[in-house]
Amino acid sequence: MIQVNLDVVLAKNKMPSGELAKWVGMSNANISILKTGKAKAIRFSTLNEICKVLNCQPGDILEYIEDEE
Repeated sequence: MIQVNLDVVLAKNKMPSGELAKWVGMSNANISILKTGKAKAIRFSTLNEICKVLNCQPGDILEYIEDEE
């Protein structure tokens, strides 16, 4: 399972999601979908912009967690 830690990175940067949405060119709703882990996919170009704005690495935002069986 891929866990999205965008809320953690936003908190470390003291940036509200609405501000990130403006910088990246996404809607607040899409940022929310990404933050809650409900997104099915993310474009590399979007991930690149998020990392640029938040000065982070993709691994700071996305984390692989082994599924429990």
